[in-house]
Amino acid sequence: MTGPSNAATDPVHQQVVDAAQQMERAGLTVGTAGNVSGRRGDGAICLTPSSTPYADVTPDNLAVLSVGGEHLGGSGQPSTEKAMHLACYNAFAEVGGVVHCHAPHASMFAVAHRPIPASIEEVIVYVGGDVPVADYAVTGTQELADEVVRHLGDRGAVLMANHGLLCVGKSPADALHTALVVEHTAKIMFGAQVLGGVEPLPPKTAEDFAGVYAYIRSTWRP
Repeated sequence: MTGPSNAATDPVHQQVVDAAQQMERAGLTVGTAGNVSGRRGDGAICLTPSSTPYADVTPDNLAVLSVGGEHLGGSGQPSTEKAMHLACYNAFAEVGGVVHCHAPHASMFAVAHRPIPASIEEVIVYVGGDVPVADYAVTGTQELADEVVRHLGDRGAVLMANHGLLCVGKSPADALHTALVVEHTAKIMFGAQVLGGVEPLPPKTAEDFAGVYAYIRSTWRP
């Protein structure tokens, strides 16, 4: 990895800012909860700063970290949940963006410790299948980071028990899109359960669409 480039000119910084502010506007989080990060071309990770309103997040106040956790620059302090973001980048070379949010319907499933069923083709294409629930671990710990990563080898999203949602993608915008798909799906599945239950897709259909997700993920950055 080369030295950190100028935040004002590195496009990934603006991508992180845009995704973070869109996340708030979409109602996927409130206040300063949640965090967004992106992997730059030089390998450094830029992460939304701790305890900063999203309207005040700029390319220059993102925290810039090495994948080993060294603070390389940026005027903001890295989120206390940086270990979770770094674990995703260290485990998966193809991941270029991570979004952690507290989307209301997805968080309902997380609090109930129930996976979000993939009974719609779209969610299999963008997530890979049911959205699993990671076991509970305390926020900001390496234990939580390790537990989250354990579920992301063939999925683009994971619920954190009693906490919220984390999504990975080829870019910050892609990870945010996955979060939006998951939240939309959670609303539908919640409603379907109220109406009498969720009917699964035929197994062959689910298998075929999971293959589509695997192919799409293989096209992410090496």
